[in-house]
Amino acid sequence: MIKTACFLICLMMTLGLKASDDGYNISVTVNGINNQDIILGYYYNKQMYVSDTATTNSAGTAIFSGEEPLKGGLYLFYLPNGRYFDVLIDKEQDFSIRTDTVDLIGNMSISGAKDPSLFLSYQKFISERQKESSTIRERLQATEPDSGEALELRAELTKVNQKVEEFWNQITTNHPESFTATFIKSMQEPSMPEFNIPDGVSNPDSLLQIKRYRHFRDHYFDNIDFSDERLLRTPFFVQRLENYFDRGIIQIPDTIADASIRVIEKSRDNATMFRFLVQYFFNRANESNIMGMDAAMVALAEKYYLSGDANWASEQFLKNLQERVTAIKPTLIGNTAHDLRMQTIDGGMARLHAIDANITIIVFYEPSCGHCKKELPKLYKDVYLPYRDRGVEVFAVYSLDDMQEWNEFVDEHGLHEWINVFDPFHQTRFRQFYDIRSTPMLYVLDRDKKIAGKRIDAGQLPGFIEHLLRNYD
Repeated sequence: MIKTACFLICLMMTLGLKASDDGYNISVTVNGINNQDIILGYYYNKQMYVSDTATTNSAGTAIFSGEEPLKGGLYLFYLPNGRYFDVLIDKEQDFSIRTDTVDLIGNMSISGAKDPSLFLSYQKFISERQKESSTIRERLQATEPDSGEALELRAELTKVNQKVEEFWNQITTNHPESFTATFIKSMQEPSMPEFNIPDGVSNPDSLLQIKRYRHFRDHYFDNIDFSDERLLRTPFFVQRLENYFDRGIIQIPDTIADASIRVIEKSRDNATMFRFLVQYFFNRANESNIMGMDAAMVALAEKYYLSGDANWASEQFLKNLQERVTAIKPTLIGNTAHDLRMQTIDGGMARLHAIDANITIIVFYEPSCGHCKKELPKLYKDVYLPYRDRGVEVFAVYSLDDMQEWNEFVDEHGLHEWINVFDPFHQTRFRQFYDIRSTPMLYVLDRDKKIAGKRIDAGQLPGFIEHLLRNYD
């Protein structure tokens, strides 16, 4: 019986430990917050989401618990008064937090888990350094910029920054396996080295700028482990991506696509991170307002979605995406525009590729379209007439088949001198080759009939045309 009892006790203890390991149990006591709800949230893709809610008792204690463990990341406890505090959560999820409303971080203590406690020490240290730095900056603003006192204050600011870096190094050195060390390291951008520019170089400043850009491009993500999905649930991860892709990379479709692929490929070892990055970069390219960025979207779609790598995507999504890519590809900037042979308004024929012009503008329109009524006259008056003597021609395609409507529109707005064409029998399949989903739809072709621009408003065209004409003037 004794052996049986011992066995049952051991079994119960084992089961108890297993249940604790599998879930989370976090006690939060906030003096001054009694009988009120506290929200447990987390960060994800620049947003904050609710994970759990618990109500404090008369002593200000709330218990957050669940059978499934929380995913590692930076969590926040949101209080009824609108204030909140962050806690770094990893594998140890049975711990206690105590604080008060006077100074949430300064008076906080955490027991039962190493990473939350270590991160708290980091928060307290940073808070003190921020106060120290703020005091110095206030004094600096009140002094003469070139005075000796100002120099001393700037030196003090440098020392504060050095203290922060030393503290970071202590944590990453003394606790290298901790999530806190990973968190801190991931926030740090690699330092820029000193570059030696040889004497006698004709453009030393430009060469230095190029070297710095290349170092930034190649090393910006050195401190980020893209196989660590915990970083997805931090507020800085997407900020780092945006900083790199918005301000550090030339906004050219091929460059953006290549850089996106380089980052995505770093995440192959983690399915969650891989999925996030594929979706993130695909959506950025797809939703971009930068002309021609659809080429980056097509490149990412073909490499990850249409290749079968995106195993989470539904068949319907992939079918729709394939159709969209097929429609877009002929209209990508740099491609030769599909030739069109169409009937002119006076009964003759005109062929797009036969037009001898430095720049050819193709515009597809419908007379009943409200935007067309504004854009077509503007295109004629502000673009065609001023630039036709410099080799700019317009191939204006009426996209329907009502001759009377077409003639009335051309007469009403006096659009007689450019090339007016239509395809009454829909033989050219222009909607397919030019991705006509709405009107007006406008493309700008260079001398070789390659697509140089598209989806540009008439008001933006003069500047764009001037840029292109520099190659021919």
